[in-house]
Amino acid sequence: MTEVTRAAIARVGVDLAKRVYQVHAVDRYGRVVLVKAFSVERFYAWCSTLPAGCMVAMEACGGAHHVARRLQTMGLDARLIAGHFVTPYRMAGKSGKNDANDAAAICEAAGRPQMRFVPIKTAEQQGQVTIHRLREGYKQERTACINRIRGLLREFGLSVAQSPKELRLALPMLIEDASNELPGVVRMALQQAHLHWIDIDVQIAWCDERITVHVRSDKRAGMAAEMLGVGKLAASAAVAIVGNFAQFRNGRQFGAWLGLVPSQNSTGGKASLGRITKRGDDYLRTLLIQGAKSAVRTAHKRQDRLSQWLVQLNERVGWQKAAVALANKNARIMWAIFTRGVAFDPNHVSIAPHERAALDAAAS
Repeated sequence: MTEVTRAAIARVGVDLAKRVYQVHAVDRYGRVVLVKAFSVERFYAWCSTLPAGCMVAMEACGGAHHVARRLQTMGLDARLIAGHFVTPYRMAGKSGKNDANDAAAICEAAGRPQMRFVPIKTAEQQGQVTIHRLREGYKQERTACINRIRGLLREFGLSVAQSPKELRLALPMLIEDASNELPGVVRMALQQAHLHWIDIDVQIAWCDERITVHVRSDKRAGMAAEMLGVGKLAASAAVAIVGNFAQFRNGRQFGAWLGLVPSQNSTGGKASLGRITKRGDDYLRTLLIQGAKSAVRTAHKRQDRLSQWLVQLNERVGWQKAAVALANKNARIMWAIFTRGVAFDPNHVSIAPHERAALDAAAS
């Protein structure tokens, strides 16, 4: 333990681990007051002695939202910081990573006036996110199971068309077919794999049912699900992951947070744009892009303003760029729906703020 001064603690940086929390505390002048590692129970007991409103900052990691909520109940100003915002403030650099240096870096980063913090999720939000995380895990397990079955069949010279539907239909017949050279133990193994596949499908169906219930019960999620290229899955994920959309100043900032804007390498007044940054939440960004791909493929069947824009954009830049452009537009529309409470209108005409002010002035 290092205790440098006896001044009142104004800001605390905490490096979270499973059993030990490393603390770095400073006073309002930035002078180090305390550097110490606490067990989990002693950490909360120590936090109860901090002055009300004291900032306690942590990296946004596993369990951080739970810790932040518990600190908020103590009257403390709990803050979460994305890990990539903390790294530049580690004085020892990449080669000097340890708990004490990380806690000091978190404390320093939290004191920056322009620092952006991660909103603390409620327990209800994390509950909905849990359903989405489980569903993604089951999807990966199902893909692995299907590939495993294909590989086992291939070892005995049996091939099935590249479609889960075709494999599902052919697998029982291959297991029962006595003309192939599958040994008895392999037939039993394939039966077990098939049963595992069916069980995974049941689990995914249960997750889909819970997501549907969420969309029906949450007004905001229901409004977002009506958007072009945004289904129930993306609408539910947006509400669960983001929560309060008012944390973003505008729709452009929300799109940038999702990583749907081009990266920049500009200098000397010359703008150079590259691929999308892919920052932010990978899961929500993927859902928006996948939904946008479906909307782009069927845009020619609709006559609304948004679909006609998609058709023209598709012809000009190709379907992949058009899908990303629609995902970015949907992110902005979603922000407007959640912050203003308006319904989705595919024929809406966007008006810039300065143009709206001019129109209002002319009307008056």
